[in-house]
Amino acid sequence: MPPPTSSDSWLATRHFGIVIDAGSSGSRLQIYSWKDPATILREQGNAVRDTLPQVEKGVRVGEDWITKVEPGLSSFADNPEGVPGYLEPLLQHARSQIPPSLEPDTPLFLLATAGMRLLTPIQQARVLNAACTYLRAASSFRIEPESKDGPCGSSVQIITGEEEGLFGWIAVNYLMDGFNGRHKDERTTYGFLDMGGASTQIAFEPGDGYARGDDAPLVDVRLRLLGGEEIVHRVFVTTWLGYGTNQARERYVTEAIKNIEDSQPLDGMDAYSIPDPCLPKDLVLLETAPSYDGSLAPYKLVGTGSFTQCLQETSPLLNKEAPCPDAPCLFNGVHVPPINFSSSHFIGVSEYWYSSEHVFGLGGYYDFVQYERAASEFCAREWNGIVEQHERSKKAGLLGGDGEVMQDGEVVETGVWGDRVEISRLQMQCFKAAWVANVLHEGIGIPRIVDPGGNSSTNGERVVQQAEKKGLGRPMFQSVDAVGGVAISWTLGKMVLEASKEVRPLSSHSKPLVDPVQDVPSNLRNPPIKPIRPPFWDLDAIEEKLSQHLSPVLMRQSLGLSPIAFLFYIAVLFLLCCMVFRLRGLLRIAFRRTRRVSLKRGIDDAYSMEEGGLTRGPSSSSSSSFPSSLLRRLRRFISSANPSRPRPPPLNTTSHPKRPLLRHALSSPVSPTTIRTTTPHYQSAYPPIGTSTASQYYSRSSSPTLGPGSDDAASMLSNSVSSLSMISARSRNSSQMSLTTVIPRQTPLSRAGSVLQIPNDGVYYEE
Repeated sequence: MPPPTSSDSWLATRHFGIVIDAGSSGSRLQIYSWKDPATILREQGNAVRDTLPQVEKGVRVGEDWITKVEPGLSSFADNPEGVPGYLEPLLQHARSQIPPSLEPDTPLFLLATAGMRLLTPIQQARVLNAACTYLRAASSFRIEPESKDGPCGSSVQIITGEEEGLFGWIAVNYLMDGFNGRHKDERTTYGFLDMGGASTQIAFEPGDGYARGDDAPLVDVRLRLLGGEEIVHRVFVTTWLGYGTNQARERYVTEAIKNIEDSQPLDGMDAYSIPDPCLPKDLVLLETAPSYDGSLAPYKLVGTGSFTQCLQETSPLLNKEAPCPDAPCLFNGVHVPPINFSSSHFIGVSEYWYSSEHVFGLGGYYDFVQYERAASEFCAREWNGIVEQHERSKKAGLLGGDGEVMQDGEVVETGVWGDRVEISRLQMQCFKAAWVANVLHEGIGIPRIVDPGGNSSTNGERVVQQAEKKGLGRPMFQSVDAVGGVAISWTLGKMVLEASKEVRPLSSHSKPLVDPVQDVPSNLRNPPIKPIRPPFWDLDAIEEKLSQHLSPVLMRQSLGLSPIAFLFYIAVLFLLCCMVFRLRGLLRIAFRRTRRVSLKRGIDDAYSMEEGGLTRGPSSSSSSSFPSSLLRRLRRFISSANPSRPRPPPLNTTSHPKRPLLRHALSSPVSPTTIRTTTPHYQSAYPPIGTSTASQYYSRSSSPTLGPGSDDAASMLSNSVSSLSMISARSRNSSQMSLTTVIPRQTPLSRAGSVLQIPNDGVYYEE
């Protein structure tokens, strides 16, 4: 069907909003609408100033405001490429109901719940990225930009169970007029109870006696009335994971199997036979569970149909004996503020409604006596009779499915269900009814209203009258599915908040309205809500986001590796190379300085050893760390690497064969037999100067060059002489000589024919 046109009067000043509830078993798209708040205030004035915008279905007539696809979005955890095809029917349905001109102003939200919470963060990121990319590309609906909440901001994200509870609380109080009233005292809010297959939630506004400081586990829910006034409610919300009907049933069966195995052996039977009071009489269900040896063993559950016994056996599943670190606690050690049931009234949705209404026909105001009687009668029935009644209902075409038979607007019979009540519901009805009753009374603590003999009528209005006679005012609990034709759902609460954001505040300095989770201070040690934010910018998520722009040849499947990861590492390596290239001058200078400092330190240590190695302190270790051969090579390297330093010519001992090699200007000569050399590492390589062996070794007058070993000796002497110009006078102890006295001033070195001439004077040694 084509979308409505702008000439439709119903569309005048109308705004739309879309929510996709991505649950574990399927995704539902719901379209809501509301009139422009400014227009409503201008047309109706003070009559609506103290009310919220009126949120309605997104269509004028019919049920096209809602559509659903299966399975759940979480089923694409390992196949995110299938997300666009999965969402396409939902998006096309929304575009068929909303005029194209209004799409840019229509917010679209895809909010995932229980199923997506069970995935790993990487899987969550892949699915949400694929959904965000498709929704942004396939329509012009308003989607938030990228933020810390995700690639599409808060438009596409996973919400917590606490957020579900808060949105449900808003929806219930919106439909029950809990927010309306000129004065705060006139606004009485309802508590909210929700139960699904995996978890159950509670949300309510504690009494004035509860501590409301900054450390209190309360969440601010801010809304804006049409007159611009902002109302703030501090709400407590919590969730019990594993305490939904399906999870509770699994724990119950596991406990029953354990008890039967401990009490009796199998004794050759094909399967254990376990009596189950939570099944209709004679209903047999087969279950499998791991046995002691790890294999799957069969177990046969046989219904005995006792509702009272079922209440007793399911009550321990509440785990009320669990430690309570933050008293008071209701069950499983979860803290909940004290509830004053004389002033606090609760509304239950989902399983609270289904278990009461779909089979028993007791939805609405709750009366435990009537509820217990209906449940006891159903559980005690023969299973074959229940199946026959179900077949008759299908043939008769009863479509109500709510357990009631209406005539002339009055209920004439209960316990009659239509074909929409499935066999699986009838099988589990006894257990679910018992679990709901235990959670309400043993868990949350709602008192039972019990009269002797109970009530004989199922009319809910009489329950109200009974409660008023007892001084309890309104009933403490009622199960509700819809109010005024609008189904109670957390998605409605989300849209009420969005419509409230469009109201103009009284002051331009007012704080913008946001979702309750965004009002939680980030510096709290134990925040009441911890949002779910997968790592959207890991390499896998980036690859998923860019994969649609890549050729199939460049995909992971073709290359055998992640192209995004490969390009990322190449980009990082290129960046590092660019940085090194730009800083090459500074790096070269730093390297040279480091090398020179290390070499100079080694050479200084070597010189110190040459001058007085035998008298060095115990802290010096360079003589053992640098062998003489290494020091010689280092000196040669420095000499050749520094051309600016003058290099002395090679020694030639043939010019003046009668002159000794060196002269020491000393006051008195000493005997050669008393010589003590100051370079002990040369003693092993060269004979002492002044001996006959030395004259034979160093004086080779018949040859223009030195003999064997002359290269090392010449290098040593040449480097010693060339270092004279660089080394200042050094202080010496009694056993060390001054370098200024190596060659006396009266007999300086002379050069002739580019050959170093050494004076041929006597050689003196220092003792």
